[in-house]
Amino acid sequence: MNSRMNRKIRRGYGTFMGMDVLILYTIGRRSGRSIETPLAYFADGTNARLLVASGGGEHDPDWHRNLMAHPDEVAIELPGRHREPVVPSVLEGADREHAWQRIVTAVPRYAKYQNKSERQYPVIRLVDKKAGS
Repeated sequence: MNSRMNRKIRRGYGTFMGMDVLILYTIGRRSGRSIETPLAYFADGTNARLLVASGGGEHDPDWHRNLMAHPDEVAIELPGRHREPVVPSVLEGADREHAWQRIVTAVPRYAKYQNKSERQYPVIRLVDKKAGS
Protein backbone atom coordinates (compact mmCIF):
# COMPACT_ATOMS: atom_id res chain seq x y z
CA MET A 1 0.00 0.00 0.00
CA ASN A 2 2.73 2.49 0.93
CA SER A 3 4.70 2.04 -2.29
CA ARG A 4 1.56 2.50 -4.41
CA MET A 5 0.60 5.65 -2.49
CA ASN A 6 4.17 6.97 -2.77
CA ARG A 7 4.03 6.52 -6.56
CA LYS A 8 0.77 8.49 -6.70
CA ILE A 9 2.27 11.30 -4.62
CA ARG A 10 5.32 11.44 -6.88
CA ARG A 11 3.04 11.73 -9.90
CA GLY A 12 1.35 14.74 -8.28
CA TYR A 13 -1.76 13.13 -6.79
CA GLY A 14 -1.80 14.54 -3.32
CA THR A 15 -5.00 13.41 -1.60
CA PHE A 16 -6.23 10.28 0.14
CA MET A 17 -9.65 10.01 1.78
CA GLY A 18 -10.06 13.76 1.30
CA MET A 19 -6.80 14.64 3.08
CA ASP A 20 -3.60 16.12 1.67
CA VAL A 21 -0.72 13.62 1.74
CA LEU A 22 3.06 13.73 1.60
CA ILE A 23 5.93 11.29 1.83
CA LEU A 24 7.84 11.47 5.12
CA TYR A 25 11.48 10.33 5.00
CA THR A 26 12.95 9.12 8.27
CA ILE A 27 15.87 6.92 9.31
CA GLY A 28 14.91 3.67 11.00
CA ARG A 29 15.82 3.85 14.68
CA ARG A 30 17.02 0.23 14.67
CA SER A 31 17.82 -0.51 11.02
CA GLY A 32 19.51 2.78 10.15
CA ARG A 33 17.83 2.56 6.71
CA SER A 34 15.90 5.33 4.97
CA ILE A 35 12.15 4.79 5.33
CA GLU A 36 9.42 6.43 3.23
CA THR A 37 5.97 6.76 4.79
CA PRO A 38 2.94 8.38 3.14
CA LEU A 39 1.05 10.50 5.66
CA ALA A 40 -1.79 12.99 5.81
CA TYR A 41 -0.69 16.52 6.62
CA PHE A 42 -2.22 19.89 7.36
CA ALA A 43 -0.76 23.13 6.02
CA ASP A 44 0.52 25.47 8.72
CA GLY A 45 1.46 28.69 6.97
CA THR A 46 3.65 28.86 3.89
CA ASN A 47 6.65 26.75 4.95
CA ALA A 48 5.26 24.36 7.55
CA ARG A 49 3.09 21.28 7.80
CA LEU A 50 1.44 19.52 10.72
CA LEU A 51 1.39 15.75 11.22
CA VAL A 52 -0.61 13.80 13.78
CA ALA A 53 0.90 10.64 15.25
CA SER A 54 -2.37 8.73 15.30
CA GLY A 55 -2.54 4.99 14.81
CA GLY A 56 -0.07 2.70 16.46
CA GLY A 57 -2.51 1.54 19.14
CA GLU A 58 -1.19 2.15 22.64
CA HIS A 59 2.17 3.34 21.28
CA ASP A 60 3.22 6.06 18.90
CA PRO A 61 3.52 4.78 15.32
CA ASP A 62 6.92 3.66 14.05
CA TRP A 63 7.36 6.69 11.79
CA HIS A 64 7.05 8.95 14.85
CA ARG A 65 9.57 6.95 16.86
CA ASN A 66 11.98 7.02 13.90
CA LEU A 67 11.49 10.78 13.51
CA MET A 68 12.23 11.34 17.20
CA ALA A 69 15.32 9.10 17.08
CA HIS A 70 16.85 10.97 14.12
CA PRO A 71 15.26 14.47 13.95
CA ASP A 72 18.20 15.94 12.02
CA GLU A 73 17.65 13.53 9.12
CA VAL A 74 13.97 14.14 8.30
CA ALA A 75 12.68 15.17 4.88
CA ILE A 76 9.36 15.37 3.06
CA GLU A 77 8.23 15.07 -0.52
CA LEU A 78 5.10 16.98 -1.48
CA PRO A 79 3.01 15.82 -4.45
CA GLY A 80 4.90 16.23 -7.71
CA ARG A 81 7.87 17.92 -6.02
CA HIS A 82 11.36 16.96 -4.90
CA ARG A 83 12.49 15.78 -1.49
CA GLU A 84 13.13 18.68 0.92
CA PRO A 85 14.76 18.55 4.36
CA VAL A 86 12.60 19.72 7.27
CA VAL A 87 13.00 20.49 10.95
CA PRO A 88 10.47 18.67 13.15
CA SER A 89 9.18 19.90 16.49
CA VAL A 90 6.58 18.34 18.76
CA LEU A 91 3.93 20.89 19.71
CA GLU A 92 2.93 21.17 23.34
CA GLY A 93 0.61 23.26 25.47
CA ALA A 94 -1.30 26.07 23.79
CA ASP A 95 0.52 25.55 20.47
CA ARG A 96 -0.60 21.93 20.35
CA GLU A 97 -4.15 22.77 21.39
CA HIS A 98 -4.48 25.47 18.72
CA ALA A 99 -3.11 23.13 16.03
CA TRP A 100 -5.26 20.24 17.27
CA GLN A 101 -8.43 22.33 17.02
CA ARG A 102 -7.58 23.25 13.42
CA ILE A 103 -6.91 19.60 12.59
CA VAL A 104 -10.13 18.20 14.10
CA THR A 105 -12.15 21.00 12.50
CA ALA A 106 -10.73 19.98 9.12
CA VAL A 107 -10.99 16.21 9.76
CA PRO A 108 -13.40 15.44 12.64
CA ARG A 109 -12.60 11.72 12.67
CA TYR A 110 -9.23 12.50 14.31
CA ALA A 111 -11.14 13.59 17.43
CA LYS A 112 -13.06 10.31 17.38
CA TYR A 113 -9.83 8.31 17.12
CA GLN A 114 -8.22 10.36 19.90
CA ASN A 115 -11.19 9.74 22.19
CA LYS A 116 -10.68 5.97 21.82
CA SER A 117 -6.99 6.14 22.74
CA GLU A 118 -5.32 6.15 26.15
CA ARG A 119 -2.43 8.28 24.87
CA GLN A 120 -2.48 11.84 23.61
CA TYR A 121 -1.64 11.95 19.91
CA PRO A 122 1.52 13.97 19.31
CA VAL A 123 1.20 16.83 16.83
CA ILE A 124 4.41 17.53 14.92
CA ARG A 125 5.22 20.69 13.01
CA LEU A 126 7.61 20.26 10.08
CA VAL A 127 9.27 23.48 8.93
CA ASP A 128 11.22 23.68 5.69
CA LYS A 129 14.90 23.67 6.66
CA LYS A 130 15.59 26.58 4.28
CA ALA A 131 12.84 28.66 5.92
CA GLY A 132 14.22 27.90 9.38
CA SER A 133 17.77 29.03 8.62
